[in-house]
Amino acid sequence: MRETRKDRERLVRQPMVSLLHDLARTDPVFEDHSVWRYGKTPWWWQNQSAVVRIAPNVEIGFRFNLEGLHMQGAWWYAGSDQISRFRAAVAAEASGSVLGDVVAELRAKGFEINGDVLKRAPRGYPADHPRTTLLRHRSLLAVRHLGCDEQLRTPEVVDRVLATREELGPLLTWLTDHVAP
Repeated sequence: MRETRKDRERLVRQPMVSLLHDLARTDPVFEDHSVWRYGKTPWWWQNQSAVVRIAPNVEIGFRFNLEGLHMQGAWWYAGSDQISRFRAAVAAEASGSVLGDVVAELRAKGFEINGDVLKRAPRGYPADHPRTTLLRHRSLLAVRHLGCDEQLRTPEVVDRVLATREELGPLLTWLTDHVAP
């Protein structure tokens, strides 16, 4: 078990820590990061996760595993007050249409948009609301797979992550402005 732990530390955890340190030197947003440790279940031994908090419940997340590096902009684990603010901002014409455009643009760029989604429109909102799909979200994630090639172990990965962060910027800004306290 100790040999496996040493290999995991060297091959999985240390590359994630190094990436985040390189990112922090380039962009101050990445200075306050957290790298999760392993747990008792196999998932934690097979995946290395890290998070950069932007605002309460708004973050940039990373996961490194055999499939490569995944990066996401996320709003999740929100309390009922944040969910109410999210829905009010989505329902409002000005702010809601902006989020709709941001999500459509991310999807067009290859991001997977998901989260905890209700089956129907939430109580108090009409089922035919133009942004019912967004109103149903209790969390919102935009996820991109950045690959699993050798480039992930080179300095170019920093450029890839920074470019992805730039693309996630409008979503993270919208969530920070309209949802986070």
